[in-house]
Amino acid sequence: MTPGSRSRRSCLSVPGSSPRFLAKATSLNADQVLLDLEDAVAPDAKEQARAHVASALEGSDWGGRVTTVRVNGATTAWAYRDVIEVVERAGRHLDTIVLPKVPGPQQVAWLDLLLGQVEQAAGLPGRIGIEAQIEDARGLAEVEQIAGSSPRLEALIFGPADFMASVGMRSLQIGAQPAGYAGGDAFHYPHMRILVAARAHGLQAIDGPYAAIGDPDGLRTSAASAAALGYDGKWVIHPGQTETVNAAFSPGQEEYDRAELIIEAYEYYTSVEGRGAARLDGEMIDEASRKLALVAAARGRAAGLERTSVFRPPS
Repeated sequence: MTPGSRSRRSCLSVPGSSPRFLAKATSLNADQVLLDLEDAVAPDAKEQARAHVASALEGSDWGGRVTTVRVNGATTAWAYRDVIEVVERAGRHLDTIVLPKVPGPQQVAWLDLLLGQVEQAAGLPGRIGIEAQIEDARGLAEVEQIAGSSPRLEALIFGPADFMASVGMRSLQIGAQPAGYAGGDAFHYPHMRILVAARAHGLQAIDGPYAAIGDPDGLRTSAASAAALGYDGKWVIHPGQTETVNAAFSPGQEEYDRAELIIEAYEYYTSVEGRGAARLDGEMIDEASRKLALVAAARGRAAGLERTSVFRPPS
């Protein structure tokens, strides 16, 4: 699997300070597992959490899941040691590092440089990617520059909690619409701006968590909205949220079959009949249709779907 094709429908955040939770995470049905050294770890536990995370990466079978560590922010006292100690010990088992609270491209460039130095010193192949978390007004204002700041970048992540605090949203519910807001989706602007910046640079776009674990309907609505907009996945903070999020970011069988049919039909009509547009089951398809179908088909394949129908050229 290439970095650009990694499946990130669900990203389960696990506290790096809990060996029990780290061990349990290997058996959960999330596409990506994030071992957290930042917000989920108390300041006095951060040094020990590094050791727990490195041991978990080294000693566990992650079953093909994307393995990720969220280090502390670049301006904190812990960040550089997070990178050095985890990568030196367990870099061969690590796919990406999440850099939180990214306000501009300089912090991503710092992590890129440090990663290169540590990989070189440890004899690693230099394949560890970066995911940048956009969490405040400044980061959103700089998101286009952030998206182009490193060839290691694989994804941009929306961090709703810090963003809500940054802009002064009147809410205490992470990822939920603020009570009293009558303008539609309060997160539409940051979601769309992050998405456009990500796509302009060939990156994935990942939505942040929905913190109300006991509100499955709210989670389902939040995940479905981000998926419909074009996001690739969403963070989850409890194993019970994983199936709902996976379902929201997976195409249904009918949608997947239709996408594969459009791709196959368009290939036939352009190459055999020399037509740039044609009718398929009463609907006009052209190059734009093919592009939409490629996205849906790729997501279906990543979700493990198999075709149940094939294109039959007209006789």
